[in-house]
Amino acid sequence: MPFLGQDWRSPGWRWVKTEDGWKRCEPFSPALEDGNNQLNEVSHTVIITGDDENEVYNTEDCEFAAKKRKKDHFRNNTDSQCFYREKWIYVHKESTKERHGYCTLGEAFNRLDFSSAIQDIRRFNYVVKLLQLIAKSQLTSLSGAAQKNYFNILDKIVQKVMEDQYNPRLIKDLLQDLSSTLCILIRGVGKSVLVGNINIWICRLETILLWQQQLKNLQMNKQVNNGLTLSDLPLHMLNNILYRFSDGWDIITLGQVTPTLYMLSEDRQLWKKLCQYHFAEKQFCRHLIPSEKGHIDWKLMYFALQKYYPIKEQYGDTLHFCRHCSILFWKDTGHPCTASDPNTCLMPVSPQHFIDLFKF
Repeated sequence: MPFLGQDWRSPGWRWVKTEDGWKRCEPFSPALEDGNNQLNEVSHTVIITGDDENEVYNTEDCEFAAKKRKKDHFRNNTDSQCFYREKWIYVHKESTKERHGYCTLGEAFNRLDFSSAIQDIRRFNYVVKLLQLIAKSQLTSLSGAAQKNYFNILDKIVQKVMEDQYNPRLIKDLLQDLSSTLCILIRGVGKSVLVGNINIWICRLETILLWQQQLKNLQMNKQVNNGLTLSDLPLHMLNNILYRFSDGWDIITLGQVTPTLYMLSEDRQLWKKLCQYHFAEKQFCRHLIPSEKGHIDWKLMYFALQKYYPIKEQYGDTLHFCRHCSILFWKDTGHPCTASDPNTCLMPVSPQHFIDLFKF
């Protein structure tokens, strides 16, 4: 009996959401197809390989070269992720008749489009926090391709911070945790699982130390603007801006800009609201810090509580998990949901929850 369809054990076709609905897409990128077409056009041409030496390639040689071109493109361009057109992944934790094996953290890290996500300011902090959590405890659980992708994305993040000077403190914390983890892994290489040659990891550690030095020497460019500036705003607007901050270090940093902002950043009511947002009232009673005047020093209280309890995390955009389809995806990209009301099945996924999804 002839074989007419795909293997029933395969995950099936890949689909892309368009304005006209879901359409099936090919597994290769248009750039590859264009390259293959150009390669096929020279199947019967004469190629000069030396001084007055002509070598004619037949069709079979060109087909072999095209296949090799695809393999080399997939092998050398892990950071581009062009071979995964969809922006979602099905999270399955056990084998079934349709799927053998299970979904790993490394596979999810490769399939989800983190390279493009860091270019979106709403997702930047989310991706950096996820990379920091992976650096602390899950780095060795990544496959070789996922580890290569991890450091490619980290390289793009550092270059973006060097160019845009956006949130360097967050990247410094990430590199500090990653360098500490790599030092431990390299020192105890016989006791831990490291994918790849030890010299590769040493080179990666040296690159991280170089990035740390570059960020340490980073100088903020002074913005030249003859229009309205932050200092020109009235006090009540500046105060409202400070009340929108959810990180104490951001408040302190902004307070160093002008004496007026410093005065507003030292407001007791501001730090009290910040403590009430992140921590419960029972936690206050355990770590009361009175000031010299007998009042509670809410600023010191915030940093004291931060050492013992986690603070609430805020992100402009996060990954979402569909409980009906067991699919993880970015919300604006969508996924082929089969539920009658897809919005009722969506659940935001924090960076820690993302890692927990792949713990077995």
